[in-house]
Amino acid sequence: MSSIDPFLSDANEPDTGRRERKRQQTLDHLAQTAYRLFETLGYDAVTMEQIAAQADVSKGTLYNHFPVKEALLAHRFHGELAATLAELWPALQALPTLALRLTRMLHASAHWSESHRAYLGPYLRYRLATLQPGGRDSERYPRSGLQTVFATLIQDAQAAGQVRADLAADLLAHHMQFLYLGAMLRWLDLPGASLKSEFDAAVSLFVQGAASGSSA
Repeated sequence: MSSIDPFLSDANEPDTGRRERKRQQTLDHLAQTAYRLFETLGYDAVTMEQIAAQADVSKGTLYNHFPVKEALLAHRFHGELAATLAELWPALQALPTLALRLTRMLHASAHWSESHRAYLGPYLRYRLATLQPGGRDSERYPRSGLQTVFATLIQDAQAAGQVRADLAADLLAHHMQFLYLGAMLRWLDLPGASLKSEFDAAVSLFVQGAASGSSA
């Protein structure tokens, strides 16, 4: 597998400069403050005005960085995703196949998601909006980095002859990401469903396709 961690965003590069580092510190402070309020008062009860007051910034400053509460969730969750993937990456490298790597990664995601279920509805609605070209804040806020990880895993599998190489890894990663999101949405809509099982079905569909074993 690639030796470069694909989930590290440009904001983590050492030469981003003092201004960018200060901006990131402000974003982190606002998102952490908001999350503490969400945990204490409940997500729906918290207002942007409360977040600004608790963070000791003006409402204009908060709205300049985060126009909606969902954007604050996205910033926090993307930071947690990057940290989780950084910790998990060596274990993924040790696995021999794409199916095993995807399964290991998505099972870790399932564990995290189960403990954040109350926030995933608004977060996913926001993410689906920003995934659309030209969608809300699609350029202002970085993506989660998950598609980049999928693309790197797929590229490695293509190089190993495990995955068809006639389709670009980025295209295949795009489809994998929507299978991932679809599994999450189905899990949220089905009380008692197992997210690991939903992810297993998504990985199977992606790696093996929908055709039966007897198909020509």
